[in-house]
Amino acid sequence: MTRVKRGVAASKRRKNVLALTKGFMWRRKSHFAAAKEAMIKAGKYAHRDRRAKKRTFRALWITRLNNALRLIGMKYSTFIALEKTKNIEIDRKVLSQLAMENPETFKLLAEKVK
Repeated sequence: MTRVKRGVAASKRRKNVLALTKGFMWRRKSHFAAAKEAMIKAGKYAHRDRRAKKRTFRALWITRLNNALRLIGMKYSTFIALEKTKNIEIDRKVLSQLAMENPETFKLLAEKVK
């Protein structure tokens, strides 16, 4: 049986890890052991924050909607409840964009929901 030398595969693996940690500070960008730990931790943060981003944006849309509705003289909770009873299915993202970019149209929609 022929001998298999594994230096190329190991070098490639280490090189890829160090490439992923490019831009990190100090030892974490240049030493494989530290870089591997940093890469794993960065991946965990990235995964967690992709989920958190969705919550953050939903909160932002709700805040924008509430502010726009208060100018009209309505509360957010009342508006959403009325919207559900009248079977208007426009999500919070679209509603907040409408309130920001086209206040007149949003006002008409709010009056229709009322």
